[in-house]
Amino acid sequence: MTTVYEPVANTNLARILQRMAGSATVEPEPLDVFPGGKHPDLLITAPGRSPVVIEARRTPATNLEEDAAARFALNAVIGGRELEAVIALRYPASMTVLNADTQQEYASFTRKPDGIDRFPESGWLNGKAADLAEMIRLVSVPELAVDQAADALEQSIERVAEILDELDGARPGVTAAIARLLGMNNVPQTRRMAGAIIANAMVFHERIAGMHANIKPLNLVCGPDIANPQNETLNAWTKILEINYWPIFAIGRDILRQIPVDYATGILQSLQHRVGEINRTGIGNAHDLTGRVFQRLISDRKYLATFYTLPSSAALLARMAVAKLDGVDWSDADAIAKLRIGDFACGTGALLSAAYEQIAARYESTGGDAAAIHPAMMEEVLYGCDVMPSAIHITASTLSGMQPNVGFGNSRLYTMPYGRQDDGSVNIGSLELLQSSSVMTLFNTSDPALRTGSAGEETAAHVNVDVPDEGFDLVIMNPPYTRNTGQEGEHVGTSGRAFAAFNASDTDQMDMGKRLERLKTGTCYHGNAGIASAFAALADRKLKPGGVIALVLPLSAVSGLSWQNFRQMVVGGYTDLSILSIAANGDDMSFSSDTGMAECLIIARKADAKSDVAQAHFTSLLQRPRGFASARTIAGNIANSEYARRIEDGPYGGTRLMVGDELAGEMLVAPCSADGEAWGSVRLLDCSLAQVAYALSDSRLWLPGSPNPIPIGIAPLNQVGKMGMYHIDINGPLPRGPFSKIAASPTATYPCLWNHAAKNETRIVCAPDSQLEVRPGMEAKAATAWVTASRTHLNRDFRFTSQPLTVAFTDRSSIGGRAWPNVTFEDTRFDYAFSVWSNSTLGLLAYWWHSSLQQPGRGIITIRHAETLPVLDFRALSDEQLATAEGIFDEFRELELQPAYLAYADPNRALLDRRVVCDMLGLDEETYRAVRRLAEKWCAEPSVHGSRRELLAKCGITPIPAGGTLVTDEIVNEIREELGI
Repeated sequence: MTTVYEPVANTNLARILQRMAGSATVEPEPLDVFPGGKHPDLLITAPGRSPVVIEARRTPATNLEEDAAARFALNAVIGGRELEAVIALRYPASMTVLNADTQQEYASFTRKPDGIDRFPESGWLNGKAADLAEMIRLVSVPELAVDQAADALEQSIERVAEILDELDGARPGVTAAIARLLGMNNVPQTRRMAGAIIANAMVFHERIAGMHANIKPLNLVCGPDIANPQNETLNAWTKILEINYWPIFAIGRDILRQIPVDYATGILQSLQHRVGEINRTGIGNAHDLTGRVFQRLISDRKYLATFYTLPSSAALLARMAVAKLDGVDWSDADAIAKLRIGDFACGTGALLSAAYEQIAARYESTGGDAAAIHPAMMEEVLYGCDVMPSAIHITASTLSGMQPNVGFGNSRLYTMPYGRQDDGSVNIGSLELLQSSSVMTLFNTSDPALRTGSAGEETAAHVNVDVPDEGFDLVIMNPPYTRNTGQEGEHVGTSGRAFAAFNASDTDQMDMGKRLERLKTGTCYHGNAGIASAFAALADRKLKPGGVIALVLPLSAVSGLSWQNFRQMVVGGYTDLSILSIAANGDDMSFSSDTGMAECLIIARKADAKSDVAQAHFTSLLQRPRGFASARTIAGNIANSEYARRIEDGPYGGTRLMVGDELAGEMLVAPCSADGEAWGSVRLLDCSLAQVAYALSDSRLWLPGSPNPIPIGIAPLNQVGKMGMYHIDINGPLPRGPFSKIAASPTATYPCLWNHAAKNETRIVCAPDSQLEVRPGMEAKAATAWVTASRTHLNRDFRFTSQPLTVAFTDRSSIGGRAWPNVTFEDTRFDYAFSVWSNSTLGLLAYWWHSSLQQPGRGIITIRHAETLPVLDFRALSDEQLATAEGIFDEFRELELQPAYLAYADPNRALLDRRVVCDMLGLDEETYRAVRRLAEKWCAEPSVHGSRRELLAKCGITPIPAGGTLVTDEIVNEIREELGI
């Protein structure tokens, strides 16, 4: 067959990409693009975007990368914009045909302030023409220009904030009124948000002036020669509101009305100058400028006191969610217009924008122009709700900015009533939609016929809006995480802390909490899980069968006891379940900005009938996506993966997720219990640990490198022992707690081990740190409580980075407190076996697997959840084995253990492993060496070491060779000195 030569391939590829390019133009081998007559193989240009050059060669494509990177040095200006992105493309070596399905390899090169960035860093991406077209769209966003615009706009907003701060000092009643309009406190960040809203309205004003003849440009309403810029601007914005754009301009107009004319003049003229500069650069019509700028401004919580989905994380979630939508003809604009997509806690609109982006990309890949579906997307498809008018403003701006030159009618963006209402009732925002009626009273912020003012004004109209149950094809949300309760158990905690926003009084908070309690009936909401679980219930209620749920949730959603109802809901009502988490620590362990906790993405399709999700697809990423291209590639590779190793397959690790030649994470398929048991396969650097832990809980010791499992008796803790009391039942407020806690005494009648103190917990045997005193009149209840005292205590809040003990032993029976609840056994010999087993590597692994890993270097377990902790079945041990366990315990009474994350380098932990594995369990030396390999793997997990790997390297720590020389005392002391213990 005839080989397709490169010039012909370039022409064919240009023709294919043109059908997917929307308003962009794709030219094969255009002339006079670069100085000296050089020309690219393909050039893609589009209004408001940076030009993209494709350099293509047939594999092996010698010098392709060098040629692609060299294009930047030519300093070409194309259509008024500098070249920011080049794609190096490798055609197949023996290409006889080139069509839309031809697999090609490619990598992108983008200009950064400090050099040229290659994605992926090494290797090549592989995909069809549609994948290449999507990459072109991503890299054509003028990143440098957007960054410069963000810098300029941010500087101007800071200047506006300074003016408003001056106004606050002179006339605090004015700034207080502005804060009420925004539903925020009168603080500096509120004034910055007010400035940002005015600035954003002015950016949009300049866009609209070019679209509507009766709208004057900014220089004619608030330029330096205008006598009364405030009045002229207000008049112009009123005319704009007659056209629509209500969510953007209504709040901006209401804020501007409040500002005295002299202050308003300074604000408007300062911003007009900056907006003019931005428009002169051509960035004013750049794709999604508003969304980019606002995400930049608020990502550090500078403008709103909550968390926001990072744009790359939003892109990852949205791509995976849209990929699960079945039966949609993406070439049919009418079919797209029938979709309903909702975010009932929309914030800045990052998730709705990301979903829109995915739908637009799919439509364009079939030959459509995304501008054609913009009115339907804004008027019919996208629903956004939030309790903050400022959030709705940003969402409207972000979505409108997807096609800034295309007008639309009424949007489906609503500010929800929240707090005490005029009639004395309370509302709880979007969670009002949990009630059975699908018609709710809302503040409408998009229809000028129904609304005359901002939320918070007496002129705000209440309107009935249809938000039907089972009416949505996709519900995508990153809901708030706040909780009403601060203790464990449904009967504990009655405060309304989840509703403390907007200066709500204690009475308001209590009443709002009670309203949620009434609306939660039959849902997965749990007070200890927080209102995120209520939003998950809302998503389920609004989602139609076959629809997709896509949520950003705290990692506790997959393992926390209070999230059990949520997991039951998902397992019983959904299919095609995907769960993504991040193995890394620090900022990298969350998909949102600034949460300080691990998060997960949960995506699933609602079943037509009751489902039984037998398994879920877990992906653990090494780090969160670094950008849109990274998010797109990761989501595509997950969605297109044909196989992922199962947790039942043994300790061979998961299926590697690759981005080019780079490892991005591992994928693992694991079962999900119908009763809502924890989903444990999250935050894994090495999936073989999950496979070992899973086998161990099934009474099989299957270690890395071992071809076959070894039978071993394992049972839930509540079958071999009994957990003690919850600490509030010991010393809680009367009449609940019979004791008061006081300082320790060697002659205490009621000693207790209550708190963590790292310096006192280096040995298995610990001294009680407190004692209990019986409260008057509580003698009988105190006697009942004291019966639960024991010698063994389970670590309920295990900081692997500073604490060595899973289980602590007290020579005298003691009550276990907040950190160290009791564990009691009918046979006291089990105390010794439990202590040595739990502090060995196998015990550490079992605890880690069973605990919540939401915080770095920390495992948390509740008393109820501890009841199902997998432990060695001490009932099956022989008398000889139990005697051996006691002998091991005696040997280790005086031996110190290092913090758990150093288990692989701790000589005494290695010795304990040998004694437990070889002496107590009677297993061989090879098994012991495999356990030590397991210790090394476990300590390498970011959820264990909490970013302390650098300290290990600094101290020269290396794994202990099985049976070899142990770490020296000097090294151990150096570690302890670094840790301050």
